[in-house]
Amino acid sequence: MKDGYTTPDGRVIGDVVMEMKNITLKFGGVTAIKDISFDIREGEIRAIIGPNGAGKSSMLNVINGFYHPQEGEVWFRGEKRGPMKPHQIARLGIARTFQNIALFSGMSTLDNIMTGRFTKMTSGLLAQAIWKGKAEREEVENREVVEKIIDFLEIQSIRKTPVGRLPYGLQKRVELGRALAAEPKLLLLDEPMAGMNVEEKEDMSRFILDVNDEFGTTIALIEHDMGVVMDISDRVVVMDYGAKIGDGTPDEVRKDQAVIDAYLGVSHD
Repeated sequence: MKDGYTTPDGRVIGDVVMEMKNITLKFGGVTAIKDISFDIREGEIRAIIGPNGAGKSSMLNVINGFYHPQEGEVWFRGEKRGPMKPHQIARLGIARTFQNIALFSGMSTLDNIMTGRFTKMTSGLLAQAIWKGKAEREEVENREVVEKIIDFLEIQSIRKTPVGRLPYGLQKRVELGRALAAEPKLLLLDEPMAGMNVEEKEDMSRFILDVNDEFGTTIALIEHDMGVVMDISDRVVVMDYGAKIGDGTPDEVRKDQAVIDAYLGVSHD
């Protein structure tokens, strides 16, 4: 598909914003990703799924710039991307959450989400220490953005609570808030539902859909809960043992025999 497409619910998906071309990633003698190509389009929710050890997190780390593939090319918004550090990737408009929560446990919800505004801060340390003029205006503007995110995620009651005291599901929501604070064009979610109960998964699914709908944020996510993936994703790429074995809409993927075999662990003649 050179151009975008329209989803069954009438949403218009735009042109390609991220393209992975023939990506191969090796760690010593181990090949984590084998010659994989796929794209991510403006405004869609793109899922990357597969059994444990399929290479999903490695692929997310390639997109995020944490890993640099030995072969292949990464293109973002029509430009080939060379080796970059994660903070440089963040300035391009790519933010992420992590499979294992990476928050500052002793800091409040508000302060944790404020750290997501780092790339938006331009005043120097001295100006921030004096807290006058530009630094003061930046602080006020950044806090306004963060307060809106807190309202959006319905976590007003825990805004001053140290995140280390929060239950797991709320910590995952705070981490989502920190990623949103960077105002990303592409949001990467690494197993956002991991460890959650049914109610927490329903809440997180709702917030992911709302982020995509209300903010227009393009989302790529890794998730093991197939019910969630099939419910909220527009397109799904399937990995197994580092290779791509499927790519298409949820309906197409769930009927793909190679995908069925990978998840059921059976062979098909």
